[in-house]
Amino acid sequence: MNWEMLAAIGQLAAVFVGIPSLIYLAVQIREQTKERRQSAVNVLTAQWGDLTCALHESAELSAIFLRGVQSFADLDPVSKLRFSAFCNTFFNHFEAMYISHRDGILTASAWGKIERTLSDVIAYPGIQQWWGERRHWHTEEFGRVVDAIIARGDEPKAYSTYNLSKMMKQSDPPSPGYGAASK
Repeated sequence: MNWEMLAAIGQLAAVFVGIPSLIYLAVQIREQTKERRQSAVNVLTAQWGDLTCALHESAELSAIFLRGVQSFADLDPVSKLRFSAFCNTFFNHFEAMYISHRDGILTASAWGKIERTLSDVIAYPGIQQWWGERRHWHTEEFGRVVDAIIARGDEPKAYSTYNLSKMMKQSDPPSPGYGAASK
């Protein structure tokens, strides 16, 4: 055996050892990617749950939200502030979910579910009024997504069984301390 033959055998042995190592590495990277995606989905789900907790834990915020979806313009200043803060967080979550979908972290079916929820809420005139005033707080890309949903002209039905017209006839409750400073 000469040196050339030994070098060829060494190279062949390296290939046979290297191929399984590359396959193992590819499998590990694939598993880590799956885990990372699932972790991101879990974080988004937890954040969404925390946001919706704010509505069911505060009857006052729930009432403001239900009046606000009908007409942002008709809310008193303190209610506008609270509604706006909630909507800003709400839309920030949707924007994060959209970006996760765009980047391949959320599947198309998961984004479809999220988009249907967003579409149901965006259909309300008060949400559209708020969006018109606050669109500039979001990325242009996400703004185009929301604008396209609004352009479809979906009927507002997310809260259609809640008798919102009766709620709108009731006056906004006075906010604690509001108006006292203006006297």
